[in-house]
Amino acid sequence: METAVALLAALVGIVLGLAVGYVASLKLLGPRVVRQALEEAREEIDQAKKQAQEILSEAQRQARKEASDIVRQAEKEARQRRSEITQELRQRERDLRDRQKQVARMEEKLSERFDELDRRQREIEEQKKALAARQEELDRLRQELKTELERISGLSREEAKEELMAQVEQEAEYEAAQLHKRIIEEAEEKAAQEARRIMVTAMWRTSVDHYSDAMVSTVDLPDDKMKGRVIGKEGRNIRTLERVTGCDVIVDETPGVVTISSFDPVRRETCRLALERLIADGRIHPARIEETVAQVQEEMEQIIWEAGQEALFATGISGVHPELVKLLGKLKFRTSYGQNVLKHSIEVAFLSAAIAAELGIDPTNAKRGGLLHDIGKAVDAEMEGPHQFIGMELAQKYGENEVVCNVIGAHHGDIEQTLEAAIVQVADSISASRPGARGESLEHYIKRLTKLEEIGQQFAGVEKCYAIQAGRELRVMVKPEQVDDVLAHNLARKLARRIEQELQYPGVIKVTVVREVREIEYAK
Repeated sequence: METAVALLAALVGIVLGLAVGYVASLKLLGPRVVRQALEEAREEIDQAKKQAQEILSEAQRQARKEASDIVRQAEKEARQRRSEITQELRQRERDLRDRQKQVARMEEKLSERFDELDRRQREIEEQKKALAARQEELDRLRQELKTELERISGLSREEAKEELMAQVEQEAEYEAAQLHKRIIEEAEEKAAQEARRIMVTAMWRTSVDHYSDAMVSTVDLPDDKMKGRVIGKEGRNIRTLERVTGCDVIVDETPGVVTISSFDPVRRETCRLALERLIADGRIHPARIEETVAQVQEEMEQIIWEAGQEALFATGISGVHPELVKLLGKLKFRTSYGQNVLKHSIEVAFLSAAIAAELGIDPTNAKRGGLLHDIGKAVDAEMEGPHQFIGMELAQKYGENEVVCNVIGAHHGDIEQTLEAAIVQVADSISASRPGARGESLEHYIKRLTKLEEIGQQFAGVEKCYAIQAGRELRVMVKPEQVDDVLAHNLARKLARRIEQELQYPGVIKVTVVREVREIEYAK
């Protein structure tokens, strides 16, 4: 619009300028020419005005069109915004209605809770009243008992009071024992169900193949002539082998077998591999023995390192100090009651992680502690003290965190446990108590069963005591006239605690107290 007006004004100005200039030039030509020029100027002015009017009309029309488009666009945007606002208001109304419904449900639940609390409060008040009434009845009976006791026994008031108090105390203790038994049974049943669920889930998820290696180091001989070559002239070969390996090499009358004995499993394995190579090579003399043993010792370092790395890879654990990796690899050649310690440690790591996950705990420290819990057994022949404390010191020395160190030192319950340590202790028991996982010497087995029966015989009211199920169960027969059902429950609990304190055993021991009453009468 403004552009059109500017063009129109410029055009009019140009025309007027031409006209004025033309008129001024015609004054010199005469009136006639002036008149003619004026007429032409008027015509040109009229034509210019007409063109200016047309341009102005076109500009006004264009302006009205643009204004109409702007108005339509504004109305369209206004309608769109009104629709968005309407939708937003409807959404807010729906949200408000949902909130109102939630508030109503919460108010309903609170109302139910308040009703339940009121009901419980009324029950408590009724119980209080019943207890008060019972207390009144007890006071009345106590007074009657005092009077009767004074009348019958001729006791003084103080003496009768002491007698009554003793009787009431005994009754209260008996009732408390009954209540304790019921609470303990309910709690144990719930805890046992949950514990069974967690352990079964952990064992199912772990699904580790079971190993129980005897780790008896023997070397088979191709024939009896090889025995003489192993022994050497005047025993020089066998003496050299024992000297460089630190093992006892036993060549007895057993056909085709040489036995290797040593407290150090790595030395024993080194001696076994070296002897097998010497027998396969056939050249057996002191120099060759020393050379072969040196080669095997170098290879054993690599074997130990690879075994430790494989254990870390299998469990997905990283960041372990290289010295701990070596000690972990040594456990490949260590057994406990016939169970390979490295495979046992890997299984404990998996079980610990699964149990921790079931309990909602970060399984990282539990798995790491489970893998390293028996690390002290790698050097327990070189250092003094229990393997758990040796392992804890090594873990602290090589930068393991406090939780993992506590797991290693506390997995046998010798020091205060963290939750992760308790989990690893449970996983350790599961791994060790699987059927066939561990064995024990006959002498140790007999001593444990004998000690188990001795513990049971030490309690009052026990008539007979037998260790059955290969020491997995202690069955105790009590005298029914001395031990009733409530005391039998307490006796079983005390026996279990005593066994936990005084015996070391794999798995669990079941304590069964049997109370049998027999009434005998003769028909004459």
